[in-house]
Order: sequence, then C-alpha cells, then structure tokens
Amino acid sequence: MNQLKKSIVYTLKTGLEQHQTQLLIIRLIQAPNITYAHKLFNLIPNKTVFLYNKLIQAYSSVNQSRQCLTLYSQMCLNDCPPNEHSFIFLFPACAALSSVCHGQILHTHLLKSGFGFDCYVLTALLDMYAKLRMVRLARRVFDEMRVRNVPTWNALISGYLRCGDMSEALELFESMPEKNVVSWTSMISGYSQNGQFSRALDMFLRMENERGVKPNRVTIASVLPACANLGALEVGERIEAYARENGLFADLYVSNSILELHARCGKIEVAKRVFDEIGKRRNLCSWNSMIMAFALHGKSIEALEHYDQMLHEGTAPDDVTFVGVLLACTHGGLVMKGRELFGSMARNYNINPKLEHYGCMVDLLGRAGALHEAYELIKTMPMKPDAVVWGALLGACSFHNNVELAEKAAQSLFELEPWNAGNYVILSNIYASSGRWDGVAKLRKTMKGGKITKAAGHSFLEEGGEMHKFLVEDKSHPRCDEIYETLHRVSTVMKLQEKLINFESELLLTMEQNI
Repeated sequence: MNQLKKSIVYTLKTGLEQHQTQLLIIRLIQAPNITYAHKLFNLIPNKTVFLYNKLIQAYSSVNQSRQCLTLYSQMCLNDCPPNEHSFIFLFPACAALSSVCHGQILHTHLLKSGFGFDCYVLTALLDMYAKLRMVRLARRVFDEMRVRNVPTWNALISGYLRCGDMSEALELFESMPEKNVVSWTSMISGYSQNGQFSRALDMFLRMENERGVKPNRVTIASVLPACANLGALEVGERIEAYARENGLFADLYVSNSILELHARCGKIEVAKRVFDEIGKRRNLCSWNSMIMAFALHGKSIEALEHYDQMLHEGTAPDDVTFVGVLLACTHGGLVMKGRELFGSMARNYNINPKLEHYGCMVDLLGRAGALHEAYELIKTMPMKPDAVVWGALLGACSFHNNVELAEKAAQSLFELEPWNAGNYVILSNIYASSGRWDGVAKLRKTMKGGKITKAAGHSFLEEGGEMHKFLVEDKSHPRCDEIYETLHRVSTVMKLQEKLINFESELLLTMEQNI
C-alpha cells in the first residue's frame, strides 16, 4: 500500500498519461482503498464510463449504495453516457436503498439508452423490482424479455417467495426449462421460511434425485430447520453427514442448523457436542439454540449456566436469549430468578419485554401458584395480551383450580379465538372439578350453538427417510389398507394376550382357593 501511495504522489507530480492513472485507480480499488481511488479519480479531466463503472461497482460491494447513485448523477452531468454494465451495478443499489423512485428513473434511462434488450441488464432490473416487492412490475419485465437465462427465472421466483406467494413461485419453478442449485434452494428456503416444512423437505428429496445438482451450504442451512421442526432426525443426520463430508460444517450457518436439529429432536447430548465442536466460532444464535434446548428439556440449571458463560465470554443477549432463560426458570420453578432476569432486560440490556416474555412470566408465576400476581402482570402489560398469555393463565387456573380467574382468562380467549374448542374444554373441566355443573352445561350449549368442534389431531411419522402424516381414522394414506390390516393383527394379538393373562390369573386364584 505504501508503494502504491508513492506511485500516486509521483503521478500527481509528473502528470502521467490517462491509461497509467486508470491502472493506479484500479489497483487502489483492488487494494482495497476506495477513498484514495475516488480522490485520484476526481483529479482526472476526462473520466471514462469504464472508471465510473469500476467505482460504482466498488461502492456497491461495500454497501455504500448512495455513493453509487451520486456517481451516476455525475456521469449524467458530465455527459458521460452509461453502458449496460452501469445499469447492472446501479439496480442493486436501488434495491439496497429500498428506493422505488430511483429505480424507476433508472428504468426510464435504460429504455432511452438502447440497452433495454440485454438479458443481463433486464435480469438486474427484474431482480431490483423483486427485491422491492414490486412483483407485478418484475413479472411484466419477465414476460417482455425475448431471452431469459436461469438467473432470470430465479430472480422472479425469489420475488414471489419474498411476498409469500408460494403457489406462483412453484408454478414458475415447475415451468423452468433448466434449474440449478439456486432454483432448488430458493424453493426449499421459501417453504421453510413460510412454515411449510413438509414441502421444504419434499423439495429437497426431489433435488437429491436431480442429476448435476449438488446441495450447497445455503441449501443445507435451509433444509435442516425443516427437518428440525418435523422431527425428521433420520433425514437430518444423513444431510449432516453430507455436510461434513463436503466441508460445509465450517460454515457457521450450517453448523448452527445442525445444532438446532439435534436440540429440537431431543438429542441434547449430541447438540452439546456440536456446540462444543463449533467452539470459538460460536455466535449469539449458537448460544440461544443451546440455552433453549436445555430449557425445553427441563435442564434449567444447565441453561442458566450457559447464559452466565455466554455473558462471561462477552456475547450480549437479545430478546430470544431471554425467552430461553425465562423458559428455563418456568420449567425449573425458579420464580425469584425469573423475576430477576425479567427485570434485567430493560435495566441492563435496554431490551423492552415483548409478548413472548410476558407469556413466559405469566406461565412461570401461574405454575408456582402466584395466579393473582400473574393476572396483575397481564393488566400492566404495555401491549394487548394475546391468546398465548391468556392461555398460560387459563392453564395455571386449571392446575390450581381457580374458577374466578379462569373465567376472566377464558372470556378473553373466547374473544381472541372463538373457533378454538380447547379453551371451552379447559374451562368446562375447571367447572366440573369445582362441581359447577351448570357452567359445564352452559358451555356445551354454547359450543353446540356456535358449531365449535375440536379439530382432528394428527401426527407425523418418519420411516425410510420419508415423513408420513396421519389423522384420526385416516384413510388417505396410499398404504392405508396395509396399515389397518397390521393394526388389526396387533389389536387381535393384544386382546388374546389380555384374555390369556386373565385366564392365568383366574386359574391361579382357583388353585390358591383349593389349597
């Protein structure tokens, strides 16, 4: 860098030719020292579109998008017409700034410039509209394009996914003439982020059968959360093995996803080994996953110990961390510690408690029998309590058989989610436990009149690397005949064993009486 600065000084003293100065600017950009490059650029009398583009590209790479647009304005004022590369670098800057106005101005300039038929430029334009969530304009650009490449299709698919329109994204994906790993990963990530975990996993399993397409680190980091949420440990472990064999575990997103997989599936010891393996690379996400894993599986002391260790190592907590430690206190019955942590959020870390934190505190106090304190906390909340908060109080009232507060909690729940039969059932059980049969009859009448019925339960089963969903008395499964035949055989064997046990018991009793 010192040698480069000496060259700059020499250039300013001797006045080197334009192409030599241009080489120096490019070397400064590559160094990188964009500030020096820009200063030297400003001294050139005849600026070229090539150098403008190089500087715009450099500023774009360091997320200084306003500088990109400023340079473009200077180009226009200095009568230096842009070329196709200028627009390819400028459209991402508009997307980064969320500036629809600048984007549409550039779109107009593009049409006037004569580069409006270039596939790469139009893909950049389409991608800008997609990132700005203006998917209709992105689709119009797509439909008017004479030539499209795979990135063009991927950009539009990403636009639909960003807006949560999975059906349009899937239709576009299926009609692609050619797909690459980005195409598959976009769909997997889209389904996963929209909570459609089963479809995300199905898409990944389809991808595995595609020739010439290998999952990358983004693919792995996108599909593992789906496995974690579905409890698909067998598939998840196979994906983990692939990640390790291909050197992808070194990526923190991948290693954190592997940690989350084992934590969600109840493999706490394995999760802890992965956590330790991540070592010094650990970030807040790693700590949060481990703390939450301990908390959800009743290991309250370990969760709080890891919280203390995290603070000791200099990592500041966030709102997710406090959900984990408050859950740990709830499952461990640590009321005093929970109050202390809840109070420290705003006091020590400037984190205002959210709904989920109040829900944890209501649950903690309610389980400990401090129902009135929990109710008073709800009344002082700075935001409107949701169904989770009132549900926590109702559940505590059910455990401690408090009819008065149960009625208040249930009434709020009936207004928030009138369709949820579970709330009626819990209150009915509380009435029944207290001998309030008039209340039970009234609730049943209300449910019948409002046609409120309990939704059918379902469960997932992992077998042979695939997930199978089952409803109560389900007959939609393609192998339902075999399943019910097996269940009938198992049931018959169980009944025969029961009869045999009863017969043996009666025989022993008869023998004892005879003796």
